[in-house]
Amino acid sequence: MGNRRRVAERRKTTPAMVGGVIAVVVGGAGIGAYALYGGGAAADDRPQTTAARGPEKKTGPLSAAEVQTTAEGFLAAWQQGKPAEAAAATSDATAATGLLTAYAKDAYLKDVTLTAGTAAGDKVPFSVKATVSYKGLTKPLAYDSTLTVVRGATDGEPVVAWHAAVVHPDLKDGDTLVTGESGTPPVKALDRNGAEMATATYPSLGPVLDGLREKYGATAGGSAGVELRVIRGKESKKADLSDKTLVELSKGTPGTVKTTLSPSLQAAAEKEVSRTDRASVVVMRPSTGEILAVANSNRGFNTAFLGSLAPGSTMKVITSSLLFEKDLASANKPHPCPKTFSYGGWKFHNDKDFEIKGGTFKASFARSCNTAFISQAKKLKDSDLTQQAQQVFGLAMDNWAIGVPSFDGAVPVQTAAPMGASLIGQGGVRMNPLNMASVASTVKAGVFHQPYLVSPDTDHRKLATASRTMSASTLSQLREVMQYTAAYGTAAEAMAGLGPDYGAKTGSAEVDNQEKANGWFTAYRGDLAAAGVVQAGGHGGDTAGPIVASLLKAGS
Repeated sequence: MGNRRRVAERRKTTPAMVGGVIAVVVGGAGIGAYALYGGGAAADDRPQTTAARGPEKKTGPLSAAEVQTTAEGFLAAWQQGKPAEAAAATSDATAATGLLTAYAKDAYLKDVTLTAGTAAGDKVPFSVKATVSYKGLTKPLAYDSTLTVVRGATDGEPVVAWHAAVVHPDLKDGDTLVTGESGTPPVKALDRNGAEMATATYPSLGPVLDGLREKYGATAGGSAGVELRVIRGKESKKADLSDKTLVELSKGTPGTVKTTLSPSLQAAAEKEVSRTDRASVVVMRPSTGEILAVANSNRGFNTAFLGSLAPGSTMKVITSSLLFEKDLASANKPHPCPKTFSYGGWKFHNDKDFEIKGGTFKASFARSCNTAFISQAKKLKDSDLTQQAQQVFGLAMDNWAIGVPSFDGAVPVQTAAPMGASLIGQGGVRMNPLNMASVASTVKAGVFHQPYLVSPDTDHRKLATASRTMSASTLSQLREVMQYTAAYGTAAEAMAGLGPDYGAKTGSAEVDNQEKANGWFTAYRGDLAAAGVVQAGGHGGDTAGPIVASLLKAGS
């Protein structure tokens, strides 16, 4: 009886969800007939025929009518202030009910108008207009979002695939919208010269300013205003995402936080990444660790600080230092670079299967020969690369404190083929431009200086340190191979005219189901170091290289 009641109840609520739109009835005729003729109490005494068991689970592609009807029903119920009805049309009624209820009760959003756009397959774009109204303060809110219609897991009926981003694109699952007096006063970020740095001038700084507010808002001397904010949930906090202001109803009094950013380099970085999709870059000072610029094409997420991407051949800087220390390579001695090399059951290739016959390690590094590194894997312990990254380069210990949320890399201990892959920046190795700029800085300075955006003197926090430095011989050889790469290798075109006090390494990191590799580039020049990535850009020398080189030149 329970199954039949649920089917019947679902049929009864459908018209209310779309405000009486007759099109909804068309797709549900079979369900309506079952509920009418098979729903009496006596039905339990009859044999269980196929009809009595109810319709079989629907499968197959969704029709345009199913997509439209489901989307309209969901949006109509939401607009009418019926969160439970709207949630019933989703794949996760519990989560949807909570967030849609909070939309009115906690976010204080009223006069909601939802307008569906033209569906593209199973995706339906829609626009949202509403009013934020809190204790006599009101401001309009307008944004665009998208929903996706899928078949329900239980009965195959069309439902809206539930994610918090349906309600607002800045929401991640588990996040909420709240309007009220902000618990954290706003902050005014200052550059290294004391001038304000706002997103109107520096669009990439949105996530950075959010992070500064979260870290220093309570202590920077400001007072809170009234705002509509995205409050991050457990999973977002694990990903180091900061709360985000969507609408400011009344201004608080901002405190001030001085950063290490250079206004000229930040402006140049913003300009460089704006020319390329999915580009990110960081510039820092090797002698101190000060971060001078950070910019991303995608202004909604700070890939430069929080990205977790395979760094490709830029990782060979760290691996080379390990090989030099272990006496498994020497810059000017012969070193194998065959077309392919098998290790741990995998066959590793060079780009277009090139080989270098009778060449030195310096030549292999400059041309980014993968097999020159994989060929040494069997002579290394599984933990060697991890320890080198941690002990010499200060990476992958989850202890950086730069002043805003950041990720300090991952170099897990691996075995067999994945260990071999990690030597060339694949496998489980994960980095971002901040990490790789720090790697170049360590080579230039000869010692690891943890990068920072806010001086540790501001809040007396302790910066991360490395437990040891490279030997003089290792450091000298590492600088030599990076300089040779900048002058004659895969980085030469991008670094042209910037020598002689320079060094660089290119990288291309393959990504599953992505046609082009992520292009990486890390380099130093004088007392500047920088690194960048262009996701799905291809060879790093052609994509990230010009961005990095331009900033090294601009900072001189």
